Amino acid sequence: MSRPRVALAALGALAALVVWDAAASGLPEPFRFPPLLALGSGAAPSGAHCTAN
Repeated sequence: MSRPRVALAALGALAALVVWDAAASGLPEPFRFPPLLALGSGAAPSGAHCTAN
């Protein structure tokens, strides 16, 4: 096989994997995730040993 055919087959397999995963588990809901940086948001910190009072 030539290089373009292998690249096209790899991209097709990757696209099929993404479509299969989205169909099996559903698409992620971007507004349900916590903020990446909660600087000044008023959200209480959690999950680390230094946040315990």
